Amino acid sequence: MKKIGILFGQENTFPQAFVDRVNQKAVNGITAEFVNIEQVEQAVPCGYDVIVDRISQDVPFYRAYLKNAALTGTAVINNAFWWSADEKFFNNALAVQLGVPVPKTLLLPSKHRPDDTTENSFRNLSLFDWDKAFAHIGFPAFMKPHSGGGWKSVYKVDNPEQAWRAYDETGQLVMLYQEAIEFEDYFRCYCLGGKHVLIMPYEPRNAPHERYQTTMKTEGEAGQKLLDTIKDYTLRLCQGLGYDFNTVEFAVRDGVPIAIDFGNPAPDADVNSVGAENFEWVVEHAALLAIERAQASRSGRTNLTWGTFVQDSVRAAPKGSPTIGSNVQMGQAVRETNDLGATGAPKPAAKKAAPKKAAGAIQPEPPTGEVSASQQSAAKKTAAPKAAAASAPAKKPAAAKAPAAAKAPAAKKAAPKKGE
Repeated sequence: MKKIGILFGQENTFPQAFVDRVNQKAVNGITAEFVNIEQVEQAVPCGYDVIVDRISQDVPFYRAYLKNAALTGTAVINNAFWWSADEKFFNNALAVQLGVPVPKTLLLPSKHRPDDTTENSFRNLSLFDWDKAFAHIGFPAFMKPHSGGGWKSVYKVDNPEQAWRAYDETGQLVMLYQEAIEFEDYFRCYCLGGKHVLIMPYEPRNAPHERYQTTMKTEGEAGQKLLDTIKDYTLRLCQGLGYDFNTVEFAVRDGVPIAIDFGNPAPDADVNSVGAENFEWVVEHAALLAIERAQASRSGRTNLTWGTFVQDSVRAAPKGSPTIGSNVQMGQAVRETNDLGATGAPKPAAKKAAPKKAAGAIQPEPPTGEVSASQQSAAKKTAAPKAAAASAPAKKPAAAKAPAAAKAPAAKKAAPKKGE
């Protein structure tokens, strides 16, 4: 018996409808249920042939669980390895190569430095030229995180002052600065299995529960041509990225669909927002996709979907054994290094050995006789400063110098983190 599971969080309508639909189809040897996780051990199978993931983008524990499951043969929808590496700026760059129009977009360095970095971490980075950016992108424009979703930390700006004010609020977020598309039509498209597409009129300026309550404006032959182009672009993007279950959004300007958002590992599928007709479509096609993947899965191998971008990269990789012509050397041990890999300190001078005493040398004799009272008094005065220093109570360091006391003597400098 092959088992399909769905992993989900706060959503209520889609998970149960999905499980019910798979089981109602009564496909021989296939059943569906909510995923149940107990103990997770490395390289041990989880017991599911297919898992539809609706939540791991928000829960790192689930993400690690799914990667382990995928390694042991589970077909995970969507590929957790790929979307962990994916982000919006790369998506846009790949779209350009795939021939899909996207808004002009720049990548902004974060306003505040990441933790554990200093100004020396950015010696390769030139000062950002805002005037050049404004001239290239124009106004209005959007500033939004280069990774993530849910309309979090998204700003629409109409002039330089608004752009600077928005940027000042972004902290350590890496942001995109992107042209705003003034559109006459807008669409959101489901794409499942890299082949099934549902195009839905969508109004992003409405309240969330009213965004699907709109109609297509372009009509007639132009409208049909527009839909055909949107379907083509949707398939190019989802096949290129390798998403099994995705949504793609297009803003239509002067008859040209421009891809706005197309990396959604767990797109909205709630009946209360997408509407009954669209909900029925996505439940049916998600069930068919999961059953198809369960039937195609084979034990002892990975059963993930990889996009054409990754597939092409693998095909282009040099053939042959990576060990040919390679060599291994043993490095020398280094006791103490700075961040450049060298001590930077001169070697300590070798101590001179004490001269050996000649055989038969005259041994010094201890002094004899008595010391006068005046000599004793003079000796005490000479030794007084040293004795006072030894006997006086230690003074507390000033408050401002307190952090210095926490430093260990001759501490090694930490090696730079990879994130720098």
